[in-house]
Amino acid sequence: MKLIIAYIQPDKLTAVKQALYEKEVFKMSVTNALGCGQQKGYHETYRGADIEVNLLKKVRLEIAVNTDFVDSTIDAIISGARSGNIGDGKIFVQDLVECIRIRTGEKGADAIG
Repeated sequence: MKLIIAYIQPDKLTAVKQALYEKEVFKMSVTNALGCGQQKGYHETYRGADIEVNLLKKVRLEIAVNTDFVDSTIDAIISGARSGNIGDGKIFVQDLVECIRIRTGEKGADAIG
């Protein structure tokens, strides 16, 4: 079992979800996030004052998958999120020690579904 965490551009969320659905990955958590990386933000002027915006809007996806779905999930995220520009995002893969479905008490791979 693995936990895949991806940070992507907000406007790419629909494309990523569609790519995941095509790979039969339907369960995910989506959170709005702020972050900065190689983009380093941007400057804008508001009422004559120069403002540095270095925390940019991102979307965080968390997807718990069984080992068989790791590569296809990563491929789907990449195909939906890639534009070729700086700021496309990052994907992190972590080992998932345990998963428990609260409703039924199932554990492990059965709980992920």
